[in-house]
Amino acid sequence: MDLFFSQLLNGCSLGALYALFGIGFGLVFATMGILNAAQGCYASWGAIVALYAAEELHLPFPLTVLAGIAGGAAIAIVVDQLGFQPLRNRGVGMLGALITSIAFWIIFDSLAGFATGQQSLSFPFGTFPAGMFTAGEVLLPIMQLLTIGGLIVVTVGMHGLSAHTRFGAAMRAVGWDPVAAALGGVNSHYVVIVTAGLSGAISGLAGVLGGITTSNVSFMLGQGLMLKGFAAVVVGGYTDVRGTAIAGLALGILEVFCGQYISTSLRDGFTYALLLAFLLLRPQGLFGAKSFVRA
Repeated sequence: MDLFFSQLLNGCSLGALYALFGIGFGLVFATMGILNAAQGCYASWGAIVALYAAEELHLPFPLTVLAGIAGGAAIAIVVDQLGFQPLRNRGVGMLGALITSIAFWIIFDSLAGFATGQQSLSFPFGTFPAGMFTAGEVLLPIMQLLTIGGLIVVTVGMHGLSAHTRFGAAMRAVGWDPVAAALGGVNSHYVVIVTAGLSGAISGLAGVLGGITTSNVSFMLGQGLMLKGFAAVVVGGYTDVRGTAIAGLALGILEVFCGQYISTSLRDGFTYALLLAFLLLRPQGLFGAKSFVRA
């Protein structure tokens, strides 16, 4: 039973990373209609910036996390303004944006590989909380609890922002029809920049927490989160962060329990089988609307 609860915590922690990344990814798609292949770079660079802040600047853990969040947000805004904004101005569709995002993905992945020396680095011991809580005989690593807590904070915050604020209404308006939103008085350019920054910040947070909990800070970090985060978005629904959070947690738990009780070689197979099932049977996901892609 202790093993079961330990693996459940491992699954929730891993799923929280998938969900955090998925929320950032889904935010861009729901608001801008972009399948952003460069999203993984925001997580990788968030972790790299945070590692630099911890090792070279000797910042405390909270500031280290904020540095990684800021790094992810900054790169997201740069990619959006240099890559996607010119395409929006010319009315280029989703395919052009996808190809552009792939180009930025390759560029920033190459830079991340150069920055890390093509190695998998890790945060030095002492630069992050490494203690344990105990519940009976079950050990609860603080970093895993912080990762799950981070998902809860982001999910509640983003749902409140999108559903109960004027800016959230503006985001929905831009996602549905940016031209009509502009005619209605919405500053679409401002909404897009802030949304890109939020998306990069959330992905950067996922990268920092993932880099610490998996002891892997490299260009491969974002690639791993990208695949599972996309699955969380599809299963949960593009238009509601609650669905993405639930789906990400479910995918993480499924992956860990499959590896523990069935076979580690089938972990990814179960994940993508679930993804395929939702695409065939309920393409809008758990909470998504039946029509979520603007024309």
